[in-house]
Amino acid sequence: MNVQVVFCNHQTADLGLRERLAFPSSDHVVRAYDELQVRFPKSEYVVISTCNRIELYTAQEDPADAPSHDDLAQFFSDFHQVPKTEFFNDLLERQGSDAVRHLFQVASSIDSMVLGETQIVSQIKTAYDLSTETSANGPLTHALFQRALAVSGRVRTETKLSEGRVSIASVAVGDFGKSIFDRFDDKTVLILGAGEMASETLTYLKDEGVKRIIVCNRNFERAKKLANEHSGEAREWDHLQESLGIADVIVSTTGAQQPILTVDEIRQVRNKTGPRTIFILDLGAPRDVEPGVSKIDDGIFLYDIDDLEATCETNRKKRASAIAKANLIIEEETNKFMHEIYHKATGPIIKQLREHWHEISRQELEILFRKLPDLDERQRESIEKTIQRVVNKLLHPPLETLRDEARTGPPTGMLKTLKQLFQIKD
Repeated sequence: MNVQVVFCNHQTADLGLRERLAFPSSDHVVRAYDELQVRFPKSEYVVISTCNRIELYTAQEDPADAPSHDDLAQFFSDFHQVPKTEFFNDLLERQGSDAVRHLFQVASSIDSMVLGETQIVSQIKTAYDLSTETSANGPLTHALFQRALAVSGRVRTETKLSEGRVSIASVAVGDFGKSIFDRFDDKTVLILGAGEMASETLTYLKDEGVKRIIVCNRNFERAKKLANEHSGEAREWDHLQESLGIADVIVSTTGAQQPILTVDEIRQVRNKTGPRTIFILDLGAPRDVEPGVSKIDDGIFLYDIDDLEATCETNRKKRASAIAKANLIIEEETNKFMHEIYHKATGPIIKQLREHWHEISRQELEILFRKLPDLDERQRESIEKTIQRVVNKLLHPPLETLRDEARTGPPTGMLKTLKQLFQIKD
């Protein structure tokens, strides 16, 4: 059995590259699964694609069936139409226990930009559910992701990792927003998008006293729903220009394929409003706002996902003891999971060996008993027990060696040798 992951995240690749390799919708992921199953039919898959990371997990019963790093890089290149040379060194790979440990760290938010954030658990569960619905995953990825969710729960319960600001939205509002405005109760907030991130950001802004909220979304019904939940006002997308002109805080979370706020568009707005201070928070992946918007005038403060990194690193250093405790839990759970899957890999051949040898002994005993019809029940039973002990003692050395090998990794070579020696078929 084998598990591997290839990934790029906020630590290994810049936002521009992550945007080009991202799977921004479930439709994109489903198409990716279709393509992967054509290329590598003997593998299981789960894709995780967020604003901070793109990760592809694969698993195989036989490690020989695993696609190579180059194979998976070629898939990304072909699927996204991005030359492989532009990202190959940023696409990292983990195998076996390292891949399992990586997923457990991601699920526990050890690997997140915002340490202890809880949104990643929901994103992992959504990714896992979609892979299940499309039959892209299988027994090994099922066990892996179920365990990852359980490990995440244990880390949250047993450590203080989730205390304080534990989401992108809370850090953005608490650190960036407050560095621009002393107060929010007199500010007009414009939300572009109507998803989970938009709702979460609004929650933190309302905690800071925001009273006037405008929600603008291409789907007006979704805009109305979010606006009603936060006592705000919903507007049609056609009114975007007008809304931009009155907003003090703009939060964009649409996930559109191209920037929805361009330099030309914002410049037109600023020509009407003048260089008053506005805080623009771009939480889209890919970007919702062209980077050049920040250079139009000195009154525009634009922050995107990558700008959160320095602040998040400071928060990380403050929680060193919680990180250490979480990593101990993750290491324990990784070793436990690997032991279970290696044991599962050896279980069938152990069972087959025992059944094979005991069947031979049973056949030989039947021949013996036919030749010795005068044996009573007690004598027969004594002979049977003796033969069973002999078989078990003969089996003990190879099976113990197999178990020892399985404690440190998949005993692929030994399994193959035992199958050849004893003519065991799959």
